[in-house]
Amino acid sequence: MLHINDLTYRIEGRVLFDQATAMVADGWIVGFTGRNGTGKSTLFRLIRDEISPDDGSVSINQGRRIGGVAQEAPATQDSLLDTVLLADEERASLLARAEIETDPHEIANIQTRLADIEAHSAEARAATVLAGLGFSAAEQKKPCAEFSGGWRMRVALAGVLFAKPDLLLLDEPTNYLDLEGAVWLESYLKKYPYTALVISHDRELLNRSVSHILSLENGKLDIHPGNYDNFVRKRVEQRRLAAAQAQKTEAARKHMEAFVERFRAKASKARQAQSRIKALEKLETVDIPIEERTIPFQFPDPKPVMAPPIVRLENATLGYGDHVVLKNLNIRIDNDDRIGILGPNGEGKSTLVKAIAGRLAPLDGHVRNHKKLKIAYFAQHQLDEVNPKDTPLNHVRALMPDGTEAQVRSRTAALGFGHDKAETKVENLSGGEKARLLFGLMAFDGPHMMILDEPTNHLDIDSRDALIEALARYQGAVLLITHDAHLAEATADTLWEVHGGSVRELDEDIDDYRARILAAAKSSGDRTPPPEETKPAVNPAEARRLAAERRKALQPMRDEVRKAEKSLEEVTAEIEKLDTALADPTLFTTDAERAAKLGQMRARAIERQSELEELWLERSEAYETAVSEAGLN
Repeated sequence: MLHINDLTYRIEGRVLFDQATAMVADGWIVGFTGRNGTGKSTLFRLIRDEISPDDGSVSINQGRRIGGVAQEAPATQDSLLDTVLLADEERASLLARAEIETDPHEIANIQTRLADIEAHSAEARAATVLAGLGFSAAEQKKPCAEFSGGWRMRVALAGVLFAKPDLLLLDEPTNYLDLEGAVWLESYLKKYPYTALVISHDRELLNRSVSHILSLENGKLDIHPGNYDNFVRKRVEQRRLAAAQAQKTEAARKHMEAFVERFRAKASKARQAQSRIKALEKLETVDIPIEERTIPFQFPDPKPVMAPPIVRLENATLGYGDHVVLKNLNIRIDNDDRIGILGPNGEGKSTLVKAIAGRLAPLDGHVRNHKKLKIAYFAQHQLDEVNPKDTPLNHVRALMPDGTEAQVRSRTAALGFGHDKAETKVENLSGGEKARLLFGLMAFDGPHMMILDEPTNHLDIDSRDALIEALARYQGAVLLITHDAHLAEATADTLWEVHGGSVRELDEDIDDYRARILAAAKSSGDRTPPPEETKPAVNPAEARRLAAERRKALQPMRDEVRKAEKSLEEVTAEIEKLDTALADPTLFTTDAERAAKLGQMRARAIERQSELEELWLERSEAYETAVSEAGLN
């Protein structure tokens, strides 16, 4: 189906593909993974022949149709259903020809072909896809122009799924879906009858829907059978074996070199020495794959700790003007709550968190927040609120008006923006880097609660895992809206469902909720598979209590990490001060004794910095291991 042979492609001097080779066979559903910015979307453009490789080739079997979602459906007066039906260009063309054809033989051919492609059931199939992606029967009859860009992206996705191309290309399809739509898409892709290549950082989709994983690392492509977790296990084992082989080879090399050095000039050993020299020349170097380190997220703990509840809604009715979205809400949030908020888009999840964050006044009733409560609020639209012409350094400087330059730079680096990125304009940062900056700015002062509304859309898998670890360390309350089931399952101790104008706490976990979605879709006529076997229900209150206990038990280790971080920041600031002093060109001529003393102090500080970096890494790795073993990531 798809053949990639010795592909080389550069962009602005940077090599994205370096003699990369891979093959995708008919019928494979392939998850395409790799760090953001490595070239995954570029490969899609190469497959569609929109750009040409510098060397090598990308080809698909002749006559095969390629389909993907390039942009949102147009804002026309055509109904959603008609828009999706038009996506099957062959069917549309045959129907148009049938209207004007007069030759009986051609009419028969057209009708035969229409029967072959099941044109008679097209409307039912298109309606099924639209329903799976969240459109009601009434909405399917409305014109596209009445829907926002995000919803029209769903319509475009529905169109390409309905058309069933021979090679389906999807680039982060769950980014504009809710959890319900993502679950439906997982089941649809699992049954897709042709070949699909899906760029995704959604671990659940990559585990439940694909037959193979195509990975892009260091300019090379590798394809692996099985799901994402299976791929990760194999990659870890391969790296372990490569490291062991490299160590073994290096030991053999040193032994041979020592023998040659010792006996090269000794006549009785000359032959053996020459033999070892030849063996050294043949000894191959074992390359260990370079693994990029993901910068951790840092969320300062809230101070002071408040008595619960920190938020309480009393008979609250929420909405906009005369439009009521949620009514008669009586809920509370405590300072250690981890709440996942579920429900289809349009039911009121964002309305609820806006009211809790104080960004939307209730139409009736009360939203009572603790008077000293600090809330950090993350939503995708806020990425546009960060000044694109300014730098991460200046954004941090604005929050630290009394901070020294060393302190500001140190805090900026702690957010993940070292010297190479601190003074880069926001408009030139990647989507993931902008999201990281927004995370850091919103949590800068140690909020008591973090509200995260779809926080992962610009994060790759490793960054999502880093976010999970940071939320496990964070001691405040968390409210989470996400289509990423893995993030919700790893973070939330309690699930709230927003549906039908109300909010209720669920006595079930994510897998139970997933099974319920699929069962509801099946009963409504969707062709999804039966619900998967679910785990026994866990009492949410008990799960929350156990998770809180595990976090508390890990607090001493976490304090040690923080202590090492603080010491490292202090010595880094000290070095910067010394560098500033030593940069004075007159110092060495006017006060040579002081210059020598400062140089000695800097040397000791550099040595201390190295020791503290080792200590911080050691404590961080021990803590992250403990978090993983406690099931908090």
